[in-house]
Amino acid sequence: MNVALRGWVYALARLVGAAAVGALIGWSVGSFWAGLAGTLGAYLALQLYQLYRLDHWLRNRNRVDPPDPGGLWGDVVVQVVRLHRRKKFHKGRVVRLLRELRRSTASMPDGVILLDQQAEIVWFNRKAGELLGLRRKTDFGIRIENLLRHPEFSRYLAAGQFAGAVVIRPKVDEDHWLSFQAVPYGVGQMLLLVRDVSRQTRLETMRKDFIANASHELRSPLTVIAGYLETLAADPDIEPELRAPLLEMQRQAERMTAIITDLLELSRLEARDEQVEGGAFDVGELATALRDEVMQRPIHPAAITVSIDSDASLVGDAGLVRTAFANLVDNAVKYTPAGSSIALRWWTDGQGGHFSVSDDGPGIPAEHLPRLTERFYRVDPGRARATGGSGLGLAIVKHVLQRHGGELEVSSSPGRGSTFTCHFPSRRIAAARPALFFLNAVPGTAHGNG
Repeated sequence: MNVALRGWVYALARLVGAAAVGALIGWSVGSFWAGLAGTLGAYLALQLYQLYRLDHWLRNRNRVDPPDPGGLWGDVVVQVVRLHRRKKFHKGRVVRLLRELRRSTASMPDGVILLDQQAEIVWFNRKAGELLGLRRKTDFGIRIENLLRHPEFSRYLAAGQFAGAVVIRPKVDEDHWLSFQAVPYGVGQMLLLVRDVSRQTRLETMRKDFIANASHELRSPLTVIAGYLETLAADPDIEPELRAPLLEMQRQAERMTAIITDLLELSRLEARDEQVEGGAFDVGELATALRDEVMQRPIHPAAITVSIDSDASLVGDAGLVRTAFANLVDNAVKYTPAGSSIALRWWTDGQGGHFSVSDDGPGIPAEHLPRLTERFYRVDPGRARATGGSGLGLAIVKHVLQRHGGELEVSSSPGRGSTFTCHFPSRRIAAARPALFFLNAVPGTAHGNG
């Protein structure tokens, strides 16, 4: 017999015994029912007294020792004490874990903010308070956008696309930059990581300024050198043994000019991070113009096909988009063998607009794909120098797409060619086809990445 059943049997036996004693007393005094009722009333009063003791202890258990009534009431007290100790143990464990969590987050070099479904502050660590000037208790329950009023930060939260971070300057009059990275969790909740990136931002700005200034200063002397080399190479009285070195110097000067031009173009794109507006233009016309330009070169592919699967137009900066597309086409021309073919395609779907450049060249190994858009990165440096590539073309393409809210996708495998696809969001797609104007447009930069 288990403990619980034994307690109930004991309580029932006491009740039956009390009833028997009451009946015996009533029979002896000549009033059976009065004796029985009196005894049962006394037994009920005892149970109410035990219930009162249990209730008093439960209400004051932190200051009063538990009662020891014995019997079934004693078993109930033992069970309650056991549950109380277990609860106290788990509560202490949770408190210790919370203290460890607070100490660990307080020592983190980055700020951490917990936001609920309404983007209201639930909790933040010490570093977040220092970086954003948050105050405990008074700022809990306040929307983060009401405390950090910055349009770019508001757009970042509203977009709901937290794959990357957003870098902003909270106060215009201070050279202080913060990076915000949102990490969704739970049901609509969010973990906001805050990091001070002022030093990195200043270093990046110095690097960009140096590249832009150096490229600008090198352009003038290089133009003079290229002019003199062209004059010397065209001189009919030049010694025959000097003609080949002059032609090589002229080719290298042209390559350096192309690199400087690309550096200036890349610096101009990096100087402004905001999205461009622009107007609608015909992508099919642009692709056709690029094909005609390539086919007019002395050395060109065997065929360039243009597939326009949508009449929709693209909204953006036509000159920048032409620069990006021309770099992709020029890459395909330079890094595919003679007699190869290139395919240009434009189409739209529910995700937006897409422009791809495919070739049947040697392809690119998978380990090189993540780094293709890095400046000066080359899969085959020797071949890239031979073809005159600057190593900046795909970096320019990436920045042009970023300024249009798009992204570049590269799919390739050795021996099966490569496909470079520019993805544009739906807001960049317009239904109407505008008038033709690309045939007379000034071509943008079109140097390969190789």
